[in-house]
Amino acid sequence: MRRPVIVGFVFLFILAWISGSCRKPAEKLFTLGIFQITDAPTLNEARKGFIQALMDNGLRDGVNVRLVLRNAMGDVTEARRIAQEFVDQRADMIIALSTQCLQAAMMAAPRVPVIFTSVANPHLLGVGRSAENHGRNITGVASTAPIQQTLTLIREVLPGAGRIGTIWTPAELNSEYYLQRLREEAGELGFEVVAVPVANVNEVLLSGQILLNKKVDLFFPISDNTINASFESLGRLARENAVPLFGGFPLFTRLGACAAMGWDFFEMGYKTGEIATRVKNGEDPGRIPIQSMSRVRLHLNLAAAKLQGVEFSPQVIGRADDIIEQEGAPEQGENRK
Repeated sequence: MRRPVIVGFVFLFILAWISGSCRKPAEKLFTLGIFQITDAPTLNEARKGFIQALMDNGLRDGVNVRLVLRNAMGDVTEARRIAQEFVDQRADMIIALSTQCLQAAMMAAPRVPVIFTSVANPHLLGVGRSAENHGRNITGVASTAPIQQTLTLIREVLPGAGRIGTIWTPAELNSEYYLQRLREEAGELGFEVVAVPVANVNEVLLSGQILLNKKVDLFFPISDNTINASFESLGRLARENAVPLFGGFPLFTRLGACAAMGWDFFEMGYKTGEIATRVKNGEDPGRIPIQSMSRVRLHLNLAAAKLQGVEFSPQVIGRADDIIEQEGAPEQGENRK
């Protein structure tokens, strides 16, 4: 009686093995390696917008795409390691959030599609000669800041100001580029720029205090990844010393700036996600022009302005997209006017 039972088990085992071996292997999900240089609010917003665009286009993590998120935490060497990791793991696309990440991706992945965002001037990195003439595997969204518009606003709000105190990061190519532009455009409006360099986020507050000792009339820090990650400390310093603080990212009014002009980085990330979707669907990245932002946003913080000795005219208030009227109060929605 035992022999037929054993034969039956053997038969079932063989049948299961044949069934398993004939089964198709699990399909590999299209993998996007997404990395940012640090935990700056600008980059976090860009990442959120990017992922939202994917979702709105039917691409969901773990369902039909695989998203691998990495943060270099301010370490350029780590950014290079992450880029190489993406290549070694055969990522189908690399998403570079910041100038440093784009540099790392370009070195590690000459053939993998690279889509960038939050890059001040991609052409400084050798991406290409123009928006249409660029590398075969690279495209994205440039984030060149509207520095001239911000300086014009500062002159309108503080007509008697002469010395602008700024902080910048020599290790960031984008920061050096912005400092050069700031000096050129500030001179045209009669400003003197007093600049103090920083090596990391831990030096931002100290550099702000150095600027105070140099008797600057206002703070307008360079919008780079190191300084953006520690902007709140400058907000506290401006509040405690009644010094006007202007920012290059609209949401910096939530961190203590009396006024901030710039791009909506969520929107920037969203545009980047739409480009990535096109490439995922088969378009050649080399044929997709590099895009730029167009709508400059103006945010005001009236509570911070009062503490910093700043008063906005009705005309400036009327142009604002978003206003904080009381400390700790929720912001009003954009397009309030």
